[in-house]
Amino acid sequence: MFRLLLAPLMLVLALAPARAAEELSLDDISRYLNGLRTVQADFTQINADGSISTGKIYISRPGKARFEYNPPNEALVIAGGQQLAIFDPKSNDGPTQYPLKRTPLKLILARKIDLGREDMVVGREFDGISTTVTAQDPENPEYGTIAMTFTDNPVELRQWVITDDVGDQTTVILGLLQQAPDLSLDLFNINREIARRSR
Repeated sequence: MFRLLLAPLMLVLALAPARAAEELSLDDISRYLNGLRTVQADFTQINADGSISTGKIYISRPGKARFEYNPPNEALVIAGGQQLAIFDPKSNDGPTQYPLKRTPLKLILARKIDLGREDMVVGREFDGISTTVTAQDPENPEYGTIAMTFTDNPVELRQWVITDDVGDQTTVILGLLQQAPDLSLDLFNINREIARRSR
């Protein structure tokens, strides 16, 4: 199943101009991530239990992201206001919330990203096509890691794998990241979403 999900990406790469891919430096990747502002994309998520979800992601750096899951899941995850909130459509209770700083996702959403910082990058691979960098919070490595995969020319984030504090892994495979300068800040407002659902 995982190979089937990666097939479209591999086809795009195969049809790209015949130029040898180059390993990206940490400076290249940091510069790219710091340049991301408001983007959106379709995504496919492979959960720790092997189940697969799809949906749409909205990112507004710094500090904000929204994952809207397609049926039958229909869950919603919002990062905003230094919190990460998980809304379960089957529950009448409020969302489950965590401090964003306790999740590896904060490494993508941080205001300033410097992968050259001491003890931040704990793994780096280049497979001839893409560069994967595994990073952690140097001050709190117990929060887990995020392995981010990029292609070059132009540099683009293709997927990430989060390994949480108990060792569970969640993979997010991104479609084409599109600029979305007109995203409403309401998309990332956890309290407003709580109020909307309580009506």
